[in-house]
Amino acid sequence: MPKLKTKKGAAKRFKKTGSGKVKRSQANKGHLKTCKNAKRKRNLRKSAMVDKTEEKQFKIMLPY
Repeated sequence: MPKLKTKKGAAKRFKKTGSGKVKRSQANKGHLKTCKNAKRKRNLRKSAMVDKTEEKQFKIMLPY
């Protein structure tokens, strides 16, 4: 069986953790920052995990 190819667009945006979960960055932090308060912008800096309903699809996209 041939090796699986990694989806390079997904590889640039998502990382696998040691336990096998998929880590992602937060949305809504690119522009229009003046209307968002400091607490909201600070919390958007933190990374988040991909939802477990979509985790199976990401494991296919990121096999290694």
